[in-house]
Amino acid sequence: MCGRSSLTKTQKELEQRFQAEFYQEDIERYNPIPNYNVAPTHMHPVITNEAPDRFHLFKWGLIPYWAKKVSVGSKMINCRIETILEKPAFQNAVRHRRCIIPFDGFYEWKKIHKDKIPYRITLKDQGLFAVAGIWEQWKSEEDKTVFSFSIVTQPPNNLMKDIHDRMPAILLPEQEKTWLDKSISAEDALSIIAPYPDDLLHAYTVSDRINKVTENDAQLLDEVPFDRPIQGSLF
Repeated sequence: MCGRSSLTKTQKELEQRFQAEFYQEDIERYNPIPNYNVAPTHMHPVITNEAPDRFHLFKWGLIPYWAKKVSVGSKMINCRIETILEKPAFQNAVRHRRCIIPFDGFYEWKKIHKDKIPYRITLKDQGLFAVAGIWEQWKSEEDKTVFSFSIVTQPPNNLMKDIHDRMPAILLPEQEKTWLDKSISAEDALSIIAPYPDDLLHAYTVSDRINKVTENDAQLLDEVPFDRPIQGSLF
């Protein structure tokens, strides 16, 4: 499961890295960056296969077009690569509505006895990276449209194995355009995904303040020794 992440770079850095632009009204309305503690239901930048030169702000937690309630999205923050083509909630989206989701880190919790130790995982150069995702457009009975996304997850690489049994499907820069290419089948797009190289990632323990979604400041990124009491819940 990938249920918490960070995006702390500037608008300019994001636009330069991904060669895509924000709609200024989205930036002013949602103020999405910096976000040191991105959580499900947050509005977050994505780049879709429909508009690869634009950032859009979508809700984290995919709401299938056939869902009755928006709350369904809270259960669909991730989609497993092994079953994405089989699940009714995901199979149509992965064929027709793929996206990439920018982050500069994600958090995962390692179980040690009864404790859960929070880790932050980043690129070694602390740079931006993109995670494979799918998106959906949902309309309520009141004719309100909600755009949402889910993160593709995969088995862990060697670095992550010691922390958790899943990790997000991080794409290499040269794979990002392939994932967004509408002419490529879902099967071929999924075939490019492999565990991200261990030697390009860095993992370190952080404060258990990250457990609370209301905590959101730059100190959450600081390394903190794990030999301390663990308190709080993830949500």
